[in-house]
Amino acid sequence: MNLQESLTMATKTLAANRLRSALTMLGIIIGNASVITMVGLGEGAQRFVNAELETLGPNVLFIVPGSRETRQLGSLEVPRTLVLADAEAIAQQVPAVTGVAAESSGRQLVTFRNRNTNVNAVGTTPAFLTVRSFEIANGRFISDLDVSRSAQVAVIGGTLRERLFDDQPALGQQIRVGGITFDVVGVLEKKGSNLGLDYDDAVLVPLTTKANRLAGAERSPYGIDVSFITVSARDRASMATAEFQITNLLRLRHNIRDEDDFSISSQDSLLTIANTITGALTLMLAAIAGISLFVGGIGIMNIMLVSVRERTQEIGLRKAIGASQSDILGQFLIEAIILSIAGGIIGTALGVSGILLIGAITPFEAGLSVGAIVVTVTISGGIGLFFGVFPARQAAKLDPIVALRTA
Repeated sequence: MNLQESLTMATKTLAANRLRSALTMLGIIIGNASVITMVGLGEGAQRFVNAELETLGPNVLFIVPGSRETRQLGSLEVPRTLVLADAEAIAQQVPAVTGVAAESSGRQLVTFRNRNTNVNAVGTTPAFLTVRSFEIANGRFISDLDVSRSAQVAVIGGTLRERLFDDQPALGQQIRVGGITFDVVGVLEKKGSNLGLDYDDAVLVPLTTKANRLAGAERSPYGIDVSFITVSARDRASMATAEFQITNLLRLRHNIRDEDDFSISSQDSLLTIANTITGALTLMLAAIAGISLFVGGIGIMNIMLVSVRERTQEIGLRKAIGASQSDILGQFLIEAIILSIAGGIIGTALGVSGILLIGAITPFEAGLSVGAIVVTVTISGGIGLFFGVFPARQAAKLDPIVALRTA
């Protein structure tokens, strides 16, 4: 028998036992769909994280209090080692930077007439707008004069504006933040969550005002505490230079001789860390889902062994009229491969549909990996070949006389 005849016979045999063939393919279908969906979900998560980090602004460095080792220990109390004066010194003495913004945040009750909500109150400086790549939708942002005078002015996010004012104009209105009255002077364009902070649903006030007038604000002996400092380098090539200069300046200001009491991260380093984490999670999810492919292969082997027993008479007759062992072996292998590839194609279609559905109902962008699809379908065929060998060999080795006698 040539390949075409074996393929035709295998197809007819599988078509004659549709239910058994469908149940045999079920494990492969589930395995393929799971692997493709998990890989697509992982890639979608990676794209989502990358997009979030890219919104932080170009050529950005983040300076946070506490050393990397201290923060990795997961201490409940964040070290208080950065102050507003550090940010001012960086802006004045580091030539490789173009903007420096200090931030201090905490939850506060915001009230307008009979409406109130608990949101993040961010004390910041005028450079925040450019360093963090935000835009003003209406009004103005915090000015240097506001900071020097500890003015009671506020800029609110787009979401908070909708919650407090509905369709009313927000500019010129007075709101109470932590019991203190503030004049609304600006509204931010919506941008979404950023580093775990949703500035769309936040109120921004001068950093000095937050430190001097809002309840719960803390001061260190060295000045106004800040949660972190954001620095914009001149360009991407200047980021390493800026980090070096900032490190030296802060070590001198803090009289550090051993371990730094601060840590600096760049947008690139955050992207690398995020990609490493999401890549590892994607691999783990794909490996877990891949177990179902293995289980599907075992199912193919079991059904093919049952098929060999059911078709003992057919095998005996074929061998009696001249079919060789290679003919029998080839037919059973072809049947196993057809089941695997067909299951792989159906599973791929379901997996792609699952990815598109996830992309439609979640913020994750659908991640269709052509490479993952090709590899998964190839593995499906390989599984059929691998797990189909043993039943095929069992069929090929049957003695025709014994087969006819026991049929």
